[in-house]
Amino acid sequence: MAMLEFQNVSYQYPSEDFDIIDRLSFSVEPGSFHCIIGVSGCGKSTIFRMTNGLLKPKGGTILVGGEPIDGRKSYCGYMPQKDLLFPWRTVGENVALPLEIRGGRSRAERRDRAEAALADVGLAGCADKMPHELSGGMRQRAAFARTMLTGSDLLLLDEPFSALDFLTRISMQEWLLQQWQKHRKTILFITHDVEEALFLSQSVLVVERTPIHELSDVPVPAAFPRDRSCLKERSLVELKEHLIDLLRKQVAP
Repeated sequence: MAMLEFQNVSYQYPSEDFDIIDRLSFSVEPGSFHCIIGVSGCGKSTIFRMTNGLLKPKGGTILVGGEPIDGRKSYCGYMPQKDLLFPWRTVGENVALPLEIRGGRSRAERRDRAEAALADVGLAGCADKMPHELSGGMRQRAAFARTMLTGSDLLLLDEPFSALDFLTRISMQEWLLQQWQKHRKTILFITHDVEEALFLSQSVLVVERTPIHELSDVPVPAAFPRDRSCLKERSLVELKEHLIDLLRKQVAP
């Protein structure tokens, strides 16, 4: 059974006269890691917003764990580009927010779960700090811990590292792979960086044209666990150039 499945899904923004998502069908397996790449404005984030219920499809069906998402809650976790930590709450209180929204746990229980989640992402002892006291990379780790506490097996990460400096971004990519191999959540990760997509994913889902009618599934020929040296292998260098060429065709004058 697929973790996520789109069945002939369409979506049209009210300001547009065409469907940006046009009868799209695709699926991803439980425990898999896929990056989605495509040019800006092609509709990548629209796929996420429909999956997490922020947008309602014009037509078609979205399934998570084999069940339609209509009327369901807490079936996926979503992490946007900005960490969106509330500046007036401590880091621990921010991380515990999914538990607070869901209810059924005492303040002490929520704090214990938040501290454990922070320790799991390398932020032990940071629960009482305020967001402004953390670096950009640490804030993103806290945001990931908050996403994990949704309890969902499906995680949608929308360019979460794009605002970080180069070295921090590399470190976060390596850290995310460690987290994925440890927890085996199903991860969909949107990025504009082809090299980032190749390093992180089992296969890259490519948006080759808009409206999006299909996602081209391009396997990455590198085993896990992996380190950045794999990016120097001839097969990945050639694949990188191939993917860049696919994207260039969409923006060529």
